[in-house]
Amino acid sequence: MQEAPYDFEAGAILLMDKPLTWTSFDVVKKTKFALRIKKIGHAGTLDPLATGLLILCTGKFTKRIEEIQAQEKEYTGTFVLGHTTPSFDLETEIDSTAPTDHLTGDMLREAADSFLGEIDQTPPIYSAVKVNGERAYSLARRGEAAEIKSKRITIKQFEITSVEDNQVGFRVVCSKGTYIRSLARDFGAKLGCGAYLSKLVRTRIGEYRLEDAMTLDQLQELREKQGTHHDRHPGA
Repeated sequence: MQEAPYDFEAGAILLMDKPLTWTSFDVVKKTKFALRIKKIGHAGTLDPLATGLLILCTGKFTKRIEEIQAQEKEYTGTFVLGHTTPSFDLETEIDSTAPTDHLTGDMLREAADSFLGEIDQTPPIYSAVKVNGERAYSLARRGEAAEIKSKRITIKQFEITSVEDNQVGFRVVCSKGTYIRSLARDFGAKLGCGAYLSKLVRTRIGEYRLEDAMTLDQLQELREKQGTHHDRHPGA
């Protein structure tokens, strides 16, 4: 956790540990209320079912949001093989099942390696991507079809870290704009059995790391401890 003093109103970079089920906007809204500041934004959305590093910028440091968003990301998590869901994660129910008994560790690693480098990736229909001016997830929840264009992204590292039955642990380092849910779908398709994302933790954005992040309660404690002190965090 970061301990140095901040001047929240003038400008700071806050590393937050986003709780499960909270939206990124929930973190922004609750932080804004806790700190009683006017200008605040986040540098890169995390889905409600993901946890981990969410960077908030306050005051003059909101100008750095795009710069931070552009940096590479690191994630860890779990794919479930042999099942698919429409949202590619736990938001929706399983809609298909396939056997996985024939899969080997070598097959999983070869599949992971096939995604390294620049690839075209189609974002999930359950995402904030805009289709004709409307968020794709709004169309999906109404049961309407939508054509989502693929994007060019870069997978720098894709490591299989554990395999237990059909649960596959992974670590991915990737470029801005990568959807790990889409990677789960494509990984499962490559193996011919389907897959969905059951757990996701963002562990790093550029040089900013999750182990240095705070919970909202810790931030509130820091603010109360700091009181009226307004020295800016030296690393911000």
